[in-house]
Amino acid sequence: MRSNLARRVLAALCGMAFIATTTACGDNTDPANRPVANASSISGSFAGAGASSQQTAVEAWVAGYQKTNPDARISYNPSGSGAGVATFLTGATVWAASDKPLDAKQVKESTSVCAGESAFDVPVYISPLAIVFNLQGVSDAGKHINMDAATIAKVFDGRITRWNDAALTAQNPGLSLPDLPITVVHRSDKSGTTLNFLEYIKAAAPADWPYELSENWPNDVGQGAKGTSGVISTIDQANGTIGYADFSQAGGMGTVAVQVGDTPTVISAEAASKAVADSTLDKSAPGKHRVVLDINHTTRVTGAYPIVLVSYDIACPAYRNENTARFAKSWLDYITSEEGQRQAMNATGSAPLPANIAKYVRESIDAMEVK
Repeated sequence: MRSNLARRVLAALCGMAFIATTTACGDNTDPANRPVANASSISGSFAGAGASSQQTAVEAWVAGYQKTNPDARISYNPSGSGAGVATFLTGATVWAASDKPLDAKQVKESTSVCAGESAFDVPVYISPLAIVFNLQGVSDAGKHINMDAATIAKVFDGRITRWNDAALTAQNPGLSLPDLPITVVHRSDKSGTTLNFLEYIKAAAPADWPYELSENWPNDVGQGAKGTSGVISTIDQANGTIGYADFSQAGGMGTVAVQVGDTPTVISAEAASKAVADSTLDKSAPGKHRVVLDINHTTRVTGAYPIVLVSYDIACPAYRNENTARFAKSWLDYITSEEGQRQAMNATGSAPLPANIAKYVRESIDAMEVK
């Protein structure tokens, strides 16, 4: 069984290999690979708040950023996506982190704190979401279980209830699956992880998932647990359990290999980046300079893993305070650079920004006003 550290190191190496591949295939140098502007002259206190999914990545980013900006004092409150955006809209923080992009109302409200212009959001953290399970003789032997989207939907909707169900045995001919009840574990709290997981199911198995998208779990199947740590702890304690969590928290648990085209794809940072690279921008998102992704959950790219959490940073294109503006631009420059993305990969096993998406992110950051 591989340790969590081993998973992260492997994910980082795969992610770096993918960046090298995508860069080599383009016409120009990767737009994320460039020095941070004005990096040596940033000083002051700067606060951010929001998604708990980014907490470990932010800690790594702060450590890396302060190597060239030792006088910058950066704090981050992982209060949750909604709370972080609400705090940002009061002007109390420089940036917010959110596992969902701004809605139209929030874009309009942001003009009051962004010097008359509307805020923008760019993806900064991409994490594969793992379907994790605890099944004696399988997960403890380091083995994956294959599932297609319809099977995943039926398991989490309580319509496949035993591990030796015909749908599971047909997709896993090499495994001996026990006649044991399946216990679903889901988030009990409002969660961007839940929303991103259900976006995959809704897109990939629409006929088998009758619920509207929400940050709250929509049915009464299984048992709820608070936070990612609660889900992982609950699954770890009982044989036959299955749930979903950020890959960085999966540790040595078994993970589901998700069917893409005709082949199951094992979760990895590289595989998640392939899915994001095969996605498009959501052109319907209101406001300027926004890079909102429409993830292609039905991708058929070989080796792509289609269940991903995309977490955004939300900032102003213009700030009333010049020093705040200089920090915000420098900070976003760093965390979306090749170095910054590598820092996050090393710390969390996250996926790198693909070069085709990084291009749009760079254009938005370049448009920030610094007098």
